[in-house]
Amino acid sequence: MKPIIALNLKVYKESLGEGGLKLCEIASEVSLLTGVRIIIAPQHIDLREACKRHSEIFAQHTDSVLQGAFTGTMTAEAVKEAGCKGSLINHSEHRIPMEDIETLVKRLRELGLESIVCTKDADESALVAKFKPDYIAVEPPELIGSGISVSTAKPEVVTSTVQKVKAVANVPVLCGAGVTTPSDVKKAVELGSEGILLASAFVKSSDPKTLLMQMAEQIK
Repeated sequence: MKPIIALNLKVYKESLGEGGLKLCEIASEVSLLTGVRIIIAPQHIDLREACKRHSEIFAQHTDSVLQGAFTGTMTAEAVKEAGCKGSLINHSEHRIPMEDIETLVKRLRELGLESIVCTKDADESALVAKFKPDYIAVEPPELIGSGISVSTAKPEVVTSTVQKVKAVANVPVLCGAGVTTPSDVKKAVELGSEGILLASAFVKSSDPKTLLMQMAEQIK
């Protein structure tokens, strides 16, 4: 498969409402120009409108509960009804139990949705690989938002994750945490990852389109 770029807009003030929707439009434009698949996860309140701006929208989180008497949760069915293609699961800032990860991967698959499961290291990635999500994104928590890419600071995390995951299942591994520059992207792919997951570098960039174009050029 061709490498992908996944963008998590988190709940930054810059990514709320029109700001986030503009970032979705940028992702759509760059994807069309480069041919690179670019997934973007906007804030939950913007999901439905975001799906009108870009064809590759994921939720930032989905809960494992079924539809019914639950309050303040995001069901897989709601994610699909909004028009999304899938969901991030178990991000370092919203971790969930392993049994919930398994439940969610299965439920999303049954609904025709994709899953990107975030993990903290190679060992956890190998455990998650048994559930056969569509992607595993390895992100050492201490490097998230640091501006120091895991592919530079801890390249062995990427290579060992790829090796351990492939020993269990044919699940693509994405490199996350601290991805900031086009060179970070190039290095991640050289280490064996099949794409990247980033957030603040894109959301807070003074020129997000140019940054995203440069990153996409590294994995075309």
